[in-house]
Amino acid sequence: MRTWTKVCCIAAFTSAIAACSSSPTGRNQLILFSDAQMSQLGAQSFEQMKQQQKISQDQTVNAYVQCVAKAITDHVPPQPEFSEWEVVVFDSDQVNAFALPGGKIGVYTGLLKVAVTPDQLATVIGHEIAHVLADHSNERLSQSQLANTGLQITNVALGGSEYRNVTMAALGLGVQYGVILPYGRTQESEADIVGLELMAKSGFDPNQSIELWKNMSKASGGSQPPELLSTHPSHSTRISDLRQKSSSLPNYNATKPTCNKA
Repeated sequence: MRTWTKVCCIAAFTSAIAACSSSPTGRNQLILFSDAQMSQLGAQSFEQMKQQQKISQDQTVNAYVQCVAKAITDHVPPQPEFSEWEVVVFDSDQVNAFALPGGKIGVYTGLLKVAVTPDQLATVIGHEIAHVLADHSNERLSQSQLANTGLQITNVALGGSEYRNVTMAALGLGVQYGVILPYGRTQESEADIVGLELMAKSGFDPNQSIELWKNMSKASGGSQPPELLSTHPSHSTRISDLRQKSSSLPNYNATKPTCNKA
């Protein structure tokens, strides 16, 4: 009886938290970890990746990616746990990018072969930053924590080897670490919406998001899709949703950034 009561109390507690937490689109979320914990986890994971993966030394490519990313992050509200966003370009054929709690952004050079304009690159970077702003990693890690550790949510050793696969997946790093990507279609669609608004505020053309996903569709060639698309909505659904959202965005009158493509 006492065990059942304890489980019920924890369940009620987490339900209350979920009811009090909401995403940028108003969806209820289960958020069990603090911003400080998630930022620490993001920073630790990013350092591991920089040690294990090849970083591009191409100054032109780095300047280009940094320019697009900065144009977007300049329009992101101040974050409580960090003051600057760190951007690293990884030298890899992966058609992928990610953003982690703690202000960490990774872009793979393979993405630049598909996101062929600054506006298209801004679509991807805005989408990944939106995952961070919407606490999607926290949400996924919270769900995994409840499912995998018997509800003992207060005893998590973040970043420890026991939780490595769970935490890496929750951060959206599943492809790199051989773990199934965690973000569901609801979170991906939400990141599309928030990311589109963010890139438009930054002066980029939201209509180019449609061209980007057309390119992504071509890149898949009818076989295994690029890593970035592993858990995303279908191409046709995404393009339709983006076209509808783009047409409804207000005119933000932002100055278009000048980022010279490598």
